[in-house]
Amino acid sequence: MNLEELRGKLSYQGILLGGVALLTSAALAFASRATEADIKAAEAADLKQSLSQVLPGEYENDLLKDTVTLPGKEGEVLVYRARRAGKVEAVVYRVTGHGYAGKIVCVMGVSSAGKVLGVRVLSHKETPGLGDKIEPAKADWIHSFEGKYLGDPPLEKWAVKKDGGIFDQFAGATITPRGVVNAVKGGLEFFDASKAQLLDEAGGVK
Repeated sequence: MNLEELRGKLSYQGILLGGVALLTSAALAFASRATEADIKAAEAADLKQSLSQVLPGEYENDLLKDTVTLPGKEGEVLVYRARRAGKVEAVVYRVTGHGYAGKIVCVMGVSSAGKVLGVRVLSHKETPGLGDKIEPAKADWIHSFEGKYLGDPPLEKWAVKKDGGIFDQFAGATITPRGVVNAVKGGLEFFDASKAQLLDEAGGVK
């Protein structure tokens, strides 16, 4: 094989390898986009599931598209709004409490009248067998907020019984339920302070 033939062969191999690399990159990019789409779809499904747990009943709008962001005590709060006949009937948003082992992130649903429709814990690091009773699978305690509002009980009674309130604490784990009670109370105070904006039918997607 002379020098020219060798150069031609090497050039061909280079083009071939370049083509393979290009096809591989394209395939990886396509797979990445497909994976991202799957992840986003799964996240949306998980979010809808979380919202449905604190928002009983059927609503006419897509909650994930009907949102408003308002300032809260610990930063901006993303609020999902549920409508019937164009009117905001309920809102859902996250609240955060401080437990024994760190933050307790909850989602709560509140009716347009300011009553708690439901509360669920999204994440926590509390002690298994003690603090994890905030999970509905472990105990019914989290349901004790349903139907409550600022005024029922009175503001000073929004606390665990050890602190003079009406909500039960757990044996050996008072800090955990105290954190959740404070989070829900704070969530209702946020609703009360922002009610006009939360229920404004001019915003969001109908």
